[in-house]
Amino acid sequence: MDSHLFDQDKKKTWKQTILLSFQIVGIVYGQLSTAPLYVFGTMRTSDLAADQEVVYELFSFIFWTLTIISFLKYASIVLKADDEGEGGTVALYSLLCRNAKVGLLPCDTSANEVMLYEEEKSSPKIKADSRARRAIEKHKICHYLILFLALFGSCMTIGDAVLTPALSVYSASAGVQRSLADILKDIFDSSEHTKESVSKALKAYVPVPSACVILVGLFMLQHCGTRKIGIMFAPIIAAWLLFVAAVGTYNIFHWDVKIIYKISPFYIYRFITKIDIHRWRLLGSVILCVAGSEAMFAGLGHFSKKSIKITFICFIYPLLLLCYAGQAAYISKNLTSSDFNHLSQSMPGQCKHLYIVLSLLSSAVGSQATITACFSIINQCLALNCFPRVKVIHTSKTINGQIYIPDVNWLLMIFSLTVTVGFRDIVKIGNATALAIISGMLVTTSLMSLIIALYWEKDMMVSVYFLVCFGFIEAAYLSACLLQFHKGSWYLVVLLVVSMTVMLSWHYGSMKKYEFDLQNKVSTEWLIDISPGLGISRVPGIGFIYTEIVAGIPAFFSHFITNLPAFHQVLILVSFKSVPVPYIGESERYLIGRIGPKDYKIYRCIVRSGYCDHIRDTGDFEEKIIRSIGEFISIEQNDIESRMGCPDERMMFVGDSRDDGNGLVPLEDLESSSSSSCMVQSQVNNESQISPVAEEALESSSGCKKRKKVRFMLPHNSPKMQVSVRNELLELIDARENGSAYFLGQSHLVVRDGSNFLKRFLIMVYRFSEKNCREPPVALKIPHAALVEVGVVCTI
Repeated sequence: MDSHLFDQDKKKTWKQTILLSFQIVGIVYGQLSTAPLYVFGTMRTSDLAADQEVVYELFSFIFWTLTIISFLKYASIVLKADDEGEGGTVALYSLLCRNAKVGLLPCDTSANEVMLYEEEKSSPKIKADSRARRAIEKHKICHYLILFLALFGSCMTIGDAVLTPALSVYSASAGVQRSLADILKDIFDSSEHTKESVSKALKAYVPVPSACVILVGLFMLQHCGTRKIGIMFAPIIAAWLLFVAAVGTYNIFHWDVKIIYKISPFYIYRFITKIDIHRWRLLGSVILCVAGSEAMFAGLGHFSKKSIKITFICFIYPLLLLCYAGQAAYISKNLTSSDFNHLSQSMPGQCKHLYIVLSLLSSAVGSQATITACFSIINQCLALNCFPRVKVIHTSKTINGQIYIPDVNWLLMIFSLTVTVGFRDIVKIGNATALAIISGMLVTTSLMSLIIALYWEKDMMVSVYFLVCFGFIEAAYLSACLLQFHKGSWYLVVLLVVSMTVMLSWHYGSMKKYEFDLQNKVSTEWLIDISPGLGISRVPGIGFIYTEIVAGIPAFFSHFITNLPAFHQVLILVSFKSVPVPYIGESERYLIGRIGPKDYKIYRCIVRSGYCDHIRDTGDFEEKIIRSIGEFISIEQNDIESRMGCPDERMMFVGDSRDDGNGLVPLEDLESSSSSSCMVQSQVNNESQISPVAEEALESSSGCKKRKKVRFMLPHNSPKMQVSVRNELLELIDARENGSAYFLGQSHLVVRDGSNFLKRFLIMVYRFSEKNCREPPVALKIPHAALVEVGVVCTI
C-alpha cells in the first residue's frame, strides 16, 4: 500500500513538473526565445558588412555567452540559491540578512520575544565564523552597500520590464513591415518610384501603431494571471521556437554548413586581437542573446526549480543555438543585401507569411517574462518597506508566487508606449535594454559571491573565482553597453534615478517613522497606572490598535486616551512583523500575549509574515486574530509562568486553529455592512482636540451590501473549562458581537529647519508617494465607518 501511494505521489509530481515546464515556455522563457528578433538586428550593418569573419566571431560570442551565462551560471548555479522557492535579488538579500546580519530595514529590527523564538526555531547548525563574516557584520558601510545592490538590481528588473516589451514588439512590427514591402513588390509590377513610396508609407504607418496596439493588448491580459497566460502563451512560444529552429537548420545547410565549426573559442580570440571601438560596441548587442536569463531566477516563485531547469536544457537551449547558427550562416553570405541583419530577411520566401503571424504573437508573449519578474520583485520589496503600498492580487490558489499588481502593470504599459513612440529606433531601444540586462546580472553575480561564502560556507577562494570569472565577462559587456550611452542607454539611467529615488525615499521615510514610534512609545505600565487617575471608562466592543512597534504602547494611542479617556472592553494591539523569509506557516504566524492583569482584557498580537505573504489582503484577517486570542486564553491556563503572574509581557505562538475543543468555534453569518457599534472616522492631531466618536455608522440601508461576518461560540467541552477561562471567552464573544473599531496612527513627517537638501528631498518624495499610493485602511481592508485615525506630527 505504501509503495503504491509513493508511486502515485511520484507520478503526480512528475505530471505537475511537465505541466509547469509547458507553462514556463510562455512565461519565463518568452524573452529568451524571442531574442533572435533583435540580437543581430540591433547591430549596425556597416560594422557587420566590413568582413565575413566578423559574423563568425560574433556567432562564437553568442554561443559561449549563452552557454556560460544562461546555462552554467543561472541554470546550474544561481537557481540553487533560492530562498525557500523564491528567487531574485531581494531573495538573495534576505538570505544575507539571515545569515550575515546585514539587515538595515525597520522590519528587520525585531522584538526580543520574536527573535528569541527565531533562534529556537532556527537550524541547530552554527554558521562558521570567518574574517569575511566578521568584517561584513562589523562595518555598517557593507550593510548599506548590500542594500543598495539589492535595490539597484530590483530597479534594473523594473527597467527591463519597461524596455523589453517595447524592443521585442517593435522589432517584430518592423520585421512585418519589411516582409509586407517584399510581398507587395512581388505582387505589383510598378515603377521604382511607386515601390519606394509604398515602402516609405509602410515604414511610417506600420511599425509604431501596430507595436502600440500589441503592447496595450499584452498589458490588458495581465489580470488573467500567470497560469492562464502560461497556458495561452506556451503554445505560441513553442511553435515559434520550433519554427525558427527549423528555418535555422534549413539556412545552415543552404548557406553555410560549416557554421557549426565557428563556435570554436579561436574566433573569440581573433575578435579580441583585432578589437577597436566599432567591434567592441557590437558586444552590446550580443549580450541581448541572454536577455531573460535573469527572469529564470526572478520568476522562481511562479514555478519549480526542476521544471525551469529541464525546460531550458532540453528544449530552449538547443533550439536557440540552431536559430542563431542559421541566421549567422545567412548573414555571412548576404552582406550586400539590404537589411541583411534582420531575422525577417533570413526567412525563405514560402515562410514569410507564417513568420509575420508568429513573430507578432511571440513578440508580445516574449515580454511576459520580464513583466512577471517585475511583479515578483516589487512584491518582495513591498514586504521589506522598500516600495510604496500597491494592491497585489494573487492569481493562483495553489502557487503563492503567482501575482498581479494592477498599478504597476499600467505604469509599465505607459512607459513602454513612451519608449516605442519616442525612440522609433530598434537600435536605441536595444542599447538601453542591453544595459539593463547586464547591470542586473552584475548585481546577481556580486550577491551570489557573498551567498557562496556566507550562506553555503564554501571556501573563500570559490567565492572569489565565481566573482572574477563571471564578473569579468559581464564587466566586459557592460563597458560595451556604456559606449552606446548617448544612443538610447541614457533612458535606462532616467528610469533608474526615478525608481531608485522612490524606493530609497520610501525606505528612509518608513525607517524615520519607525524610529519616531520607538522613541515616543510609552510603557504598558503607563496604561495600567493611568487608568484610575483619568477615570477611563470601557465601552462595549473590541478595539484594534494597529501599530508598527511590538513592545509598549504607541504614542498616538496614548495621545488619544489622554484627550478622550475611554477605550473598548477588549483591546488588541496588532503589529505586523515582516521577517526575511518567503513564507510563514500558520502555526508560527500569530504571537499572542497579555498586557497587564487579566481583568483589563488587553492583548498584544504580533502577526509575522514573509516577504511573499499577503495576510493583510485577506478578508478573514480579523477572524483569525480573534480565534488566535481565544486559543491563547484557553491554553494559557496550562502555562505555569502566566498563572504565577509573570510581570513582563509573555508571548506565545498560537494559530493553525484545530478542532481540538479549545478556543472559539466560528459560525458564518450574513450581516449588513452597516453595524450599530461601528465608529466613524475621526482625525486627531497634536494641535487640535479630538472629534467626538459616534456610536452608530450613518449609512443608508438601501445602499448596504451584504458581507460575510463570522460569529463565534464556545466549544462543546466548555463546561469542563475553568470558570475564569470560560468567562473570559464569553466576554470576548460578547465584545465581538458588540462590534469593532480600528485605531490607526497617521504620522506626518516634518523636516526640521536647517536640514540638508538631501533629507528634505527624500521626505518630500516620501510624502508625495504616501499621498498617491494605496492607503493603509484599504491595504488592511478596514471598513471606513469603523476607523479612527489619530494624526501625529513626526519632526525629524
